[in-house]
Amino acid sequence: MAAGSPAPGPAAPQDPPSAPGAGVPPATDLVLGATAGCLACFLTNPLEVVKTRLQLQGELQRPGTYARPYRGVLRAVGAVCRADGLAGLQKGLAAGLLYQALMNGFRFYCYSLAEDAGWTGYTGGTVAAGAVAGAVGAFVGSPAYLVKTHLQAQTVSAMAVGHQHNHENITGAFRSIYRQHGVAGLWRGVTGAIPRVTVGSAVQLATFASAKDWVCERQWFGKGSWAAVLAGGMVSSVAVAVAMTPFDVISTRLYNQPVDADGTGKLYRGFLDCILQISSKEGLLGLYKGIGAVYFRLGPHTVLSLFFWDKLRNMVQPPGP
Repeated sequence: MAAGSPAPGPAAPQDPPSAPGAGVPPATDLVLGATAGCLACFLTNPLEVVKTRLQLQGELQRPGTYARPYRGVLRAVGAVCRADGLAGLQKGLAAGLLYQALMNGFRFYCYSLAEDAGWTGYTGGTVAAGAVAGAVGAFVGSPAYLVKTHLQAQTVSAMAVGHQHNHENITGAFRSIYRQHGVAGLWRGVTGAIPRVTVGSAVQLATFASAKDWVCERQWFGKGSWAAVLAGGMVSSVAVAVAMTPFDVISTRLYNQPVDADGTGKLYRGFLDCILQISSKEGLLGLYKGIGAVYFRLGPHTVLSLFFWDKLRNMVQPPGP
């Protein structure tokens, strides 16, 4: 649907692609992707706060040996509100917006470059390009995700889980990390972030379109409607959540762990050590902590990002002949 096309009533939204399409320069897609990611982040950030708390709860402790102030997604939402007020559900929002702007902006930009070069036309090219673009975005946005994790974990001592970094705000967090550990300190934990976004992007691109088609085949919603896209996104998110949650847990742990004076983690030596420690002390299910929040965030965030990106694209594309 071209922007401004006449219709007798509200036009059905254009069936959004699972990735950037032709017609808009890569630099424009950088701006549009960043903006779309930020709009989606504002609406889904409360689930990101809940996910972070659930993933840090009982860190390196055997099941049943620790208090659980956060139990499931809905009860965790209530626990956050009781401890930090309604505003607590938007903790780390500024850092989250910065992360989405950097990560999604560069992800869409790199994918658009790959598409213009014709790489996505090869078998498996879409998934490979999406994975590489996701890895680049994760690297660029890693400092913002680091600060976001710190801020979202912070709460009153009675409800605290994981290490408490006690930053006053996003500016103070960046200043403190840089002052203590330099530029390298801002990229601490990136070894967990890159696999997380790479796996998530690849699985999402591999399953989103087929899941959306599956929903439409059952005639639950009209083909091309945003209800069908949302349903397809929620179905696709099952696969994405199962594949990505272990990497998400590892990423959260590596970002939030305390470090010594030279920036070395006090709990985990790196990506593989984090996997081994969680598996041996918390069991394999420890790698799936917070999967409910991951799932319920993924579907809406994916669809909202695509929705906002699609609408913004229509605003900047010249009308068809």
